[in-house]
Amino acid sequence: MNNKSLSTLEYNKIISRLVSFACSDGAKQVLHKLEPMTDIDKINTALDYTNDALTRVYQKGSVDFSRIKDIRGSIARLKVGSSLNALELLNISMLLECAARIKGYYEQRADSIQPLIDMLDPVTLLNNAIKKCIISEDEISDDASANLRSIRRQKNIAADRIHTELNKILNSPSTRTYLQDYVITTRQGRFCLPVKAEYKSLMPGMVHDQSSTGSTVFIEPAAVVKLNNDIRELELKEQAEIEVILADLSAKAAEYTDSLLSDYEILTNLDCIFAKALLSRHFNCSRPVMNNKGIVNIKKGRHPLIEPHTVVPIDIYLGTDFNLLIITGPNTGGKTVSLKTVGLLTLMAQAGLNIPALEHSDIAVFDNIFADIGDEQSIEQSLSTFSSHMTNTVDILKKADSNSLILFDEIGAGTDPTEGAALAIAILDSLHRRNITTMATTHYSEIKMYALTTDGVENACCEFDVQSLRPTYRLLIGVPGKSNAFAISKKLGLSDNIINDASRRLDSEDIKFEDLVTDLEQSRVTIEREREELNEYKAQIAQLKSELTKKTERLDERTDNIIRKANEEAARILKDAKEYADKTINAMNKHGMTVKELEKHRSAIREKMNKRQEKLKIEPANNISEHKAHDISEFKVGMHVKVLTMNVIGTVSQIHKNKNQVTVLVGSLSTKMDIKNLAILKGYKDPAETSSKPKGAGGSGKIKMSKSSSVSSEINLLGYTVDEAIAVLDKYLDDAYIARIPQVRIVHGKGTGALRSGITSYLHGVPYIKEFRLGQIGEGAEGVTIVTFKD
Repeated sequence: MNNKSLSTLEYNKIISRLVSFACSDGAKQVLHKLEPMTDIDKINTALDYTNDALTRVYQKGSVDFSRIKDIRGSIARLKVGSSLNALELLNISMLLECAARIKGYYEQRADSIQPLIDMLDPVTLLNNAIKKCIISEDEISDDASANLRSIRRQKNIAADRIHTELNKILNSPSTRTYLQDYVITTRQGRFCLPVKAEYKSLMPGMVHDQSSTGSTVFIEPAAVVKLNNDIRELELKEQAEIEVILADLSAKAAEYTDSLLSDYEILTNLDCIFAKALLSRHFNCSRPVMNNKGIVNIKKGRHPLIEPHTVVPIDIYLGTDFNLLIITGPNTGGKTVSLKTVGLLTLMAQAGLNIPALEHSDIAVFDNIFADIGDEQSIEQSLSTFSSHMTNTVDILKKADSNSLILFDEIGAGTDPTEGAALAIAILDSLHRRNITTMATTHYSEIKMYALTTDGVENACCEFDVQSLRPTYRLLIGVPGKSNAFAISKKLGLSDNIINDASRRLDSEDIKFEDLVTDLEQSRVTIEREREELNEYKAQIAQLKSELTKKTERLDERTDNIIRKANEEAARILKDAKEYADKTINAMNKHGMTVKELEKHRSAIREKMNKRQEKLKIEPANNISEHKAHDISEFKVGMHVKVLTMNVIGTVSQIHKNKNQVTVLVGSLSTKMDIKNLAILKGYKDPAETSSKPKGAGGSGKIKMSKSSSVSSEINLLGYTVDEAIAVLDKYLDDAYIARIPQVRIVHGKGTGALRSGITSYLHGVPYIKEFRLGQIGEGAEGVTIVTFKD
């Protein structure tokens, strides 16, 4: 890939941002060298890794790889039989800890990352042995060996005996006057007493040091010399035993050099993959669809280095009906940004990174990308802007082929306009005939006309609002743009005489062409407005169709239930009638019943059938149209009303006279209702208010309202464990939702990420949450989560 283009398109800034998301030094070194690839299979594999890692990050968060150290040098020493020091063994232990943590952190998934995780070998026996023996770089555990424990116990005994002897001297009346201070100190690893210099001849022992002023000497009393010697010997034995322990651990580690090296490479690779995923989340990226056909179709693409609140997404495509795109428009209108966006997003995709655009954006794989963008004037080389650009162009024409992408900014500029335009058209036509994908920006009308009259070449423009003198930064393909020099000049105050004079100096062909461009622009605006209206109508029709379908399905289901229940009831009635008839006939045959007795049985049957008929009667529903309509002036805050459509009773909490609507509070939920759907309940007493309770006690509804009004829009969970935080958060979200707070802020901090991951997992299961996201810059970044409730 062309290194100059990588710098021109600011690919290095994306890599620097990517490196900041990596944890380990090894991963940072790998990512610093990350270059775009040209093999589509390798690119798709890298994109699989990035996308699958992003899914895992969204579901459970990322794993910390910061404790991974480069152990390759230690592995090389183990292979030749050398012993490692405590720090090197600890680095191996931390590597194995990370491997074990990753294997246990993510559940089994059928994605591209799972095979990498499955290949990790935590070598538990070796890790446990190292952790048992080594506490830190400077401390070996007493449990490392029985011999070490014994040596240290002897050292402690000897030290206690020394302190006993020295305390006797300290507390002796005959020697107290000799001492500068009543403390026991050490010099050169031996226990000493601080003695005044004038009394050093009176204190038998060895002098090991003296103070800077010479007034104090540090003497090892003769009584403890042998004990100090014993401690020194024990220290030498201790160091020798530690060497034995480290050698033993090194020998065990040497048995797993292949597994350790494999773990390091896999974990470094995973750190790189998850850094790409975190970059994707940071820029809100999606996976591009790669192709080898030279097709570029970027949907709502955003330049990642422009601030999110100012960047304007663009739709840009080429490579199907045309492979040469000419972008025109006024200065500062976004032409150069469009070029850089296409170039940078292509480089990112070929490096295995997701791109800041909508899903299913198409990116072609190019063997090389050439960019001639910016002011290339070089005083040192005595090159003008035109000469420098032409030098770059000549080099590009030599190296480019049909698998290249070329980006020209203001092609042909910097020289005589007539010659510059002719030269630019010749260069572009040469590239077009060689079937090289090219984008170029220009102000020349001749190039716009070339695009209009040549197959496989298309015009595009960056939209400009002449009224406000501001660019909209929208890229419109299929329409040539105007430089709007006259309109801008007039808006800025240039006199009409000068503008009219300038207009007369244009030849007739230029005027006709500019008029044609103006007509095209006006037609485009009209068509686009009509298209937007048509899309709105389509959306409304689709919504109405969906609602009608659901309503029809519900009615069909209710009808089926009613018919089924009616058939069951009818069958039951017929069965009962048959049983009565059978009993009557049997009684007549058996007992020879009289007419009077038969009439009695017939009456009993009729009575039972009448009761069945009463059960089948359907009470007519309250018809809202029969309800006497109220006037908005009749409604008062606090009065009880019946919601006819829901058959529930609520309280009026707010009146909207202009809309003939009131807000009704039903329990803890409030809703805005048309007054035609409400009936005023005069003299109604709420059972909850009339229930037995002390005078002056507030109603439960008031308590709930008071509680709801006091709910904060932010909760701080710093310092909580995951279980404690979830318990507190669960109640808080219920209260906030009931209080109808639209959005809340959860402060959990960054830390290790465990609390944030636990909260994220919990939020996935809350049904009344519409969406949630990590905070942006200015909101608390990754230390907070923003939650939006459903309406």
